Amino acid sequence: MFKFTKSFAAVAMAVVSIAASAQDANKSDLFNQESSATSASGMRNAGDAAFSDGLSSGTARRTRITNGQVGERGSASDAAAKRDEKTKNGRVGAARPDDTLTERDTRRWDAARLKRRNFNDADDEKEPSEFQKFVADNTGKMLPIFGAEFFANGSSTFTPVSNAPVPSDYPLGPGDELMIRGWGTIDIDYRATIDRNGTVSIPTIGSVPLAGVKAADAQNVIRAAVARLYKGVTVNVTFGQLRAMTVYVVGQASRPGTYTVSSLSTLVTALFASGGPNANGSMRHVQVKRGGKVAAELDLYSFIAKGDKSADIKLLDGDTIYIPPAGGFVALTGKVNSPAVYELKTNGETIESLLSFAGGLPVVADPRRVYLERIDPNKSHPRSVEEFALNTEGLRRPLKNGDVLNVTSITPDFSNAVILRGNVDQPVRAPFKQGMRISDLIPNREYLITRESTKRQNNVVATGDNEKDTTEDATRIASHIGNLIDPINWDYAVIERVNRSDLSVSLIPFNLGAVFTNPNGPDNVQLEPGDTVTIFSQEDVAVPMDKRQVFVRIEGEIKVPGVYQMTAGDTLQSLIAKAGGPTGNAYLFGTGFYREEVKKEQEANLQRAADRLETQLRSEQSRQMANLRGLSPTEAAAMTSQFESERRTAEERIARFRKLQPTGRIAFGLDPNDRSFGHLPPVTLQNGDRLVVPSKPAFVHVFGAVNAEASPLWRPNSRVKDYLNMAGTTSDADIDNAFVLRVDGTVVSSDSQGWFFGKIGGLEVMPGDTIVVPEKLDKQTAWTKFTQGAREWTQILANFGLGAAAIKTLRN
Repeated sequence: MFKFTKSFAAVAMAVVSIAASAQDANKSDLFNQESSATSASGMRNAGDAAFSDGLSSGTARRTRITNGQVGERGSASDAAAKRDEKTKNGRVGAARPDDTLTERDTRRWDAARLKRRNFNDADDEKEPSEFQKFVADNTGKMLPIFGAEFFANGSSTFTPVSNAPVPSDYPLGPGDELMIRGWGTIDIDYRATIDRNGTVSIPTIGSVPLAGVKAADAQNVIRAAVARLYKGVTVNVTFGQLRAMTVYVVGQASRPGTYTVSSLSTLVTALFASGGPNANGSMRHVQVKRGGKVAAELDLYSFIAKGDKSADIKLLDGDTIYIPPAGGFVALTGKVNSPAVYELKTNGETIESLLSFAGGLPVVADPRRVYLERIDPNKSHPRSVEEFALNTEGLRRPLKNGDVLNVTSITPDFSNAVILRGNVDQPVRAPFKQGMRISDLIPNREYLITRESTKRQNNVVATGDNEKDTTEDATRIASHIGNLIDPINWDYAVIERVNRSDLSVSLIPFNLGAVFTNPNGPDNVQLEPGDTVTIFSQEDVAVPMDKRQVFVRIEGEIKVPGVYQMTAGDTLQSLIAKAGGPTGNAYLFGTGFYREEVKKEQEANLQRAADRLETQLRSEQSRQMANLRGLSPTEAAAMTSQFESERRTAEERIARFRKLQPTGRIAFGLDPNDRSFGHLPPVTLQNGDRLVVPSKPAFVHVFGAVNAEASPLWRPNSRVKDYLNMAGTTSDADIDNAFVLRVDGTVVSSDSQGWFFGKIGGLEVMPGDTIVVPEKLDKQTAWTKFTQGAREWTQILANFGLGAAAIKTLRN
């Protein structure tokens, strides 16, 4: 009975204590947080009684500690959740102070941010130092200051860090924020900030001193404080916004001033925030002054070039970062991995030391020759230059303020090489060997097969999935026969040799063919280092006709048409004989002979003729415009309209004229009635020539100002007038300027023949001839736009061998 009464009394005291806490829940403590009205000792006694008597969780109300209130599980805590969310969203990366900073800190932080922003606006482009300008005047290049680019992308503000990991040895202090969470017999979700006394006050727990406690020990300290009142509670402590502190950046800084930085900041991060040294500031002697003494000195070159942060100490509130003036500058230029202006750490720092910061020398640098330009203001001629090698002694040479070290590049000249180029498989730079000759550089003839030749051979056949097909146009295969290999000039190749004593070049020609036929002969020249051997093709240097390979095509009414290899001096007669002679249907007068060389000449002449026509057109336009000055406005407008129409017509004619494609045909000028192929001119054949022997056509073509453009049957002994009577001429036909395009490629006009006192009507027409009848010049029709100047057209058609196909082109 006594035990039951004692337990009942303990329960009653706990209920009374919790009720008292609920009544004073709206009262806040000094930290703006709500807590129980019950004294710490009373709550501790009630809690001890509750846990010591072993009441079950099903019958007791569990305590919840949050920033909103201390109450039962499940009570309202929306305000705390909103504050957590606001803290998460506002502090991570936020460029503003928050409620963990005092009002004074806030004003100081805003002032520092404004000052930094103004500095950034005025410092977008740093003024180069006087030494940089001096080097630019001498070298033509504005060298950067080594390390300045490290600070080029610094942010305009440097806010307290809110999401960086906290080091385990970080000492806690006023302003640091902790997030305390616990679960078990009670629930804790509390955000606390260490006050200026170095403590945090947790409702129902009391004050917990944390000043000077390391971050790694904070969780154990708070867990111990909770365990004094509540048993079986798991506690987890993390960190929120850390305290801010003030440091000062003075001296030769890019943006000197006061900076509010995170308590985790180090010397390097603060320098980065301040923009680093200015153009005259030192990067080798950056100091941190604390309590009137130098706490650390940092050489930024060691950090930037080698990653050495051994002197990068953590900053404390009130530290001063002092950037002294640089002790001296030197410039490394030329073939250096990082050409720049470098600061001397001490007077007499060696070349080797600075080259280690510059990343050394590239492989193309020539250490045998470097030039050191030095300034000595005490001399009458202050500037001097020295030349030396970067050997062991050269690397140890001390540098002085104002020195300019120029490292030259190696000469891209080979001391043991010979070069093969030209009509070869692969141009190479081969190593020279003592006693080396041409045959050693070109072991066999296969070395002379060019890549283009190999490509043409490979393009003959393309491998498909299930079959092989040629990649060439089937209509042009015959014209490509014999062109698989670029013809080589076997009689002449040359060696270029440089005389090192006077830098003169001498040519040593040799017979390439003799190198292979007689390796022991004089043409197998002994080579020397630096020789360049050039092999020519027959296209590079034209060889005599009798030394060229000749592949000629013959087709049409020939017994064995095909592509034949001919020898020097062969003519058309020998080609026809080799092909078996003509068939019975061969038409001698219509035989066409085509040469690629003539085609190229015709194309060039045709373009020159088109250019001449354009020049005449512009001249005529200028003359016509000059004639308009004396006319009335109405007449001038009418004439201008007429001139514009004529200009468009002329331009269309010239555009069509440029589309003409010469054939390269050579007209033989045979007698139309000749039947013997032995009467063909004895033309010496060239590579690529083509002879076409047609069958005798059965038609004659009539174009132009006729009633019916047609191709009537050819009749023996028929004349031009007979076919014109058959086709019927129009009233606008200009019979006097009619002309005939012969099937042999020639053009016959009334001026050239003078038939019937200038008439061409009595000319005998041959099978395949084309009769063209222009319209009179006083008519401006679509046809006369072309046929104006018919005499000139007949001459052009005759000169370029264009034939009837050109008539159709010009008409369309």
